[in-house]
Amino acid sequence: MRFNTYMRITALALTCAAPAAALGQFQAPTQDELKMTADPANPGAAAVYLNVTEIADDPIHYQSVYERIKVLTEKGKELATVEIPYVRGNRTISDIKGRTIHADGTIVPLVVKPEDLMVSKSGEWQWEKKVFTLPSVEVGSILEFIYEEHYDDDHFSSPEWEIQRPYPVVKAHYQFTPFKGFLSGSSNATSRYLVDEHGEVASQLMWWQVVPKGVTVQRDAIGRYSLDVANIPAVPQEEWMPPQHSFRYKVFFYYTSARSEKEFWNMAGKRWSKDVDHFAEASKPIEEAVKGLVLPTDSELDKARKLYQAVQALDNTDFSRKKSATELKDLKQKEAKRAEDTWTRKSGSSEQIAMLYLAMARAAGLHAYAFTVANREESIFDPNYLYTGQLDETLVGLTIDGKEITVDPGEKMCAFKELHWQHANASGLRQTSDANNMTTLTGQTYIENKLVRTGEIHVDAQGGMSGSLQFSMSGQEALRWRQRALRNDIDEVKKSFDEWIGGQVPEGVEAHVDHFVGMDSPETNLIAVIKAQGSLGAATAKRVLLPGLFFATRGGHPFVNQENRRTPVDMHYPDQVTDQVTYHLPDGLAVEGAPKDDKLVWPQHAVLVVKSAQAPGSITVARQLSRAFTFATAAEYQDLHGFYQKVAAADQQQIVLTRQTNAKGN
Repeated sequence: MRFNTYMRITALALTCAAPAAALGQFQAPTQDELKMTADPANPGAAAVYLNVTEIADDPIHYQSVYERIKVLTEKGKELATVEIPYVRGNRTISDIKGRTIHADGTIVPLVVKPEDLMVSKSGEWQWEKKVFTLPSVEVGSILEFIYEEHYDDDHFSSPEWEIQRPYPVVKAHYQFTPFKGFLSGSSNATSRYLVDEHGEVASQLMWWQVVPKGVTVQRDAIGRYSLDVANIPAVPQEEWMPPQHSFRYKVFFYYTSARSEKEFWNMAGKRWSKDVDHFAEASKPIEEAVKGLVLPTDSELDKARKLYQAVQALDNTDFSRKKSATELKDLKQKEAKRAEDTWTRKSGSSEQIAMLYLAMARAAGLHAYAFTVANREESIFDPNYLYTGQLDETLVGLTIDGKEITVDPGEKMCAFKELHWQHANASGLRQTSDANNMTTLTGQTYIENKLVRTGEIHVDAQGGMSGSLQFSMSGQEALRWRQRALRNDIDEVKKSFDEWIGGQVPEGVEAHVDHFVGMDSPETNLIAVIKAQGSLGAATAKRVLLPGLFFATRGGHPFVNQENRRTPVDMHYPDQVTDQVTYHLPDGLAVEGAPKDDKLVWPQHAVLVVKSAQAPGSITVARQLSRAFTFATAAEYQDLHGFYQKVAAADQQQIVLTRQTNAKGN
């Protein structure tokens, strides 16, 4: 659940009846279900949910879940292990029952006691999960289980219906009875009212929904909500998708004090901005620190850059290790409440370091303000979903010489004025003097994210090769490897890098990084120097065939094998990949054929350019793929698919070398 909040009691406490057996008993399987070996509506599905029923009754602090699953392949057997997350203390999971029904009708009941496993702990909250595995599961089995969840009388809760799942759902029923203050009828009269975590009366019940066309949440005369769905396909599994959470079918209910979306985000923005200003107050220790870092004669841009480098140098505990409460106590430190705490201990989380930078920028006299946005790898901000937990990343905006720039000080190893792709194009809130506080950060251009791959390759008469390669990276690739180096030693980074380039060199070639240049310098290009050797081409009596596009021959082109698309495309960031490889030829081999000069264009989106040039004893092939887009709609997919098919075909061109004979024909 997103949060639980105490109710304020204004009358005698109501007596709660014991929850009724809302789900009844297990269902007897039909002969068709027992004999089922595949789902005609979902060919290839490893399993299907035959039935899902979820009942939530807030007045009696009760929720229940019932599921029936048909296992169709070996992979579907993974659903035999069930994990039920919950918050320890104010929630309990009880009355877990389960059984496995074999295809011949044999029933094997669940007899093993579920395990309690701790997931994480933060302050007074401890997240755990109940785990159990249904017995004797085989392909063709029906899995069936039921459980109840209870929470204490001083809390209220609203359900989250995850309608679309990794496997198809044949039939599902959801039901929600909200707090009595939202129900009709004399039997539901109450003088209690709900108070949210900010002390505001939660007088509204709203819901966020992403549902199939024609499906609606129903409300009966009393005020109970229900939803019935059938034949829901599995969550799509397509390459380069946006976060599943943002588009899969679901309905999330929530109690709120806001009467509209605009009012909710206006209030949320003011509270968040107030908290930011409190943490980032330019106190005397911050002012003294700033005086030691910048000069009065520095330009505003120089001040911003120097302060950025200072906070980037701190220990970012999101990339190292956050100190536990016990360790902080041993060090006689408390959790950072102000920017000066983060500066004093020279460490902090990404959020704390970002707000420290905000405080220092303001102390230096710069016009600075904060952003809070959704991490694009996790979700896409949706203002219709009235939940501030969507926003989990803090960045800082600056107005310098009349121009706005955004910086990412909490992202370790991120260059000044550069954003991690998870934050570029991200939406959320910004500090502002008016009520219009929603914003979307600027996206990146392909010029900001470059990968240049070069090679000097020496080929022998049988197609063997040896040589040196170099990868020069700026933008996101450089950031990715620098951040990996923060968490791993250099040998482990080299091993991972070798695996990455292994998929970019031709089959038969081994490539190993020798050393890196600029790993600790985010303002410069990151360079990897690589040694390569192996068998490059196929040799016959008269010819040697070499891959023409050295790095792209087996480059794993996206979208080539997928004819149609159901979801949008999110390629994270635009980029430009430039290759230039020179093949040095031995005596006796001459170029007969080479990749043709070509230019493939998807207007306003991407361009591929291929060129080759010959010189005595060598041939150089250059390739550049510039991708200016990050996102594409499903409607644009056919154009995208067609472009990448052409790219894949162009990348399969070869260099044909002919064996020369002397004047006597030898």
